[in-house]
Amino acid sequence: MNENFDFRPIDDILAKHGTDHGAIIAILQDIQERYNYLPKEIFPYLAQKMKFGEARIYGVATFYENFSLEPKGKYIIRVCDGTACHVRGSQPLLDTLRDLLGLSETKHTTDDLNFTVETVSCLGACGLAPVMTVNGKVYPAMTVEKVEALLNELKEELKNG
Repeated sequence: MNENFDFRPIDDILAKHGTDHGAIIAILQDIQERYNYLPKEIFPYLAQKMKFGEARIYGVATFYENFSLEPKGKYIIRVCDGTACHVRGSQPLLDTLRDLLGLSETKHTTDDLNFTVETVSCLGACGLAPVMTVNGKVYPAMTVEKVEALLNELKEELKNG
């Protein structure tokens, strides 16, 4: 196990949920909420603490789409690419975000871990298309200009702490 990784937050999460195998999803959810992804260090640690196979824990983490094994940025931007959003121009929004942040179809997170850009199939707000979210907050009827302004605001927030 990695001696540099601080397992105290994991211990707190285990204390909250217990080590029963049925709690694994809630435990993984809390760990992801804490780190914005599931660090690789947690798998052998959880296996040992829960007396549960590491491969089974990893299997749960990779089965559910909401879990991420890759680090995510402070700001997680999700662009809806469902039919209504796509037809109303979500692709130019995505292209603008990727261009401004130096991201691509294969690179989703900035090197400084400030921004992650993802596409989602539907955000359930078709009447507000095209829609995107930033850390869960919905931004309706987006345009390229609105995306640029929002990105500038978020960068300003980062500067001001």
